[in-house]
Amino acid sequence: MLKETIKFTDYNGVERTEDHYFHLSKAEAMEMEMSTSGGLSEMIRKIVAAQDTPAIIKIFKEIILKSYGQKSPDGRQFIKSPELSKAFSETEAYSQLFMKLATDADAAAKFVNGIVPNEKPAAQPTLAPVTN
Repeated sequence: MLKETIKFTDYNGVERTEDHYFHLSKAEAMEMEMSTSGGLSEMIRKIVAAQDTPAIIKIFKEIILKSYGQKSPDGRQFIKSPELSKAFSETEAYSQLFMKLATDADAAAKFVNGIVPNEKPAAQPTLAPVTN
């Protein structure tokens, strides 16, 4: 699980600092990996190497929103829903995070590697930092 502390100014002009949580379960990571021909991590590497900006943007949006959720107070659940993801996508916190990941390859790699499970299944997606 990854906790991102995001500073932003809301739509009322109020400066905020909020913690947001992102995580993919082993099942979700495997589903994303296996549902992509050649694997998600290989597809991401090819897109980054080709500098296919539209594809990179689409993947980051999908990964951010698919991994976004809220921890239950007792820590037993990581609650996700299309409604929670949509609500997050409509905030400046999302915008700040999206811009950070879209413009900083190291931050993007750290994010992707931070949301996948610690125990690595055979086909777990990971993303290495891009070197120029």
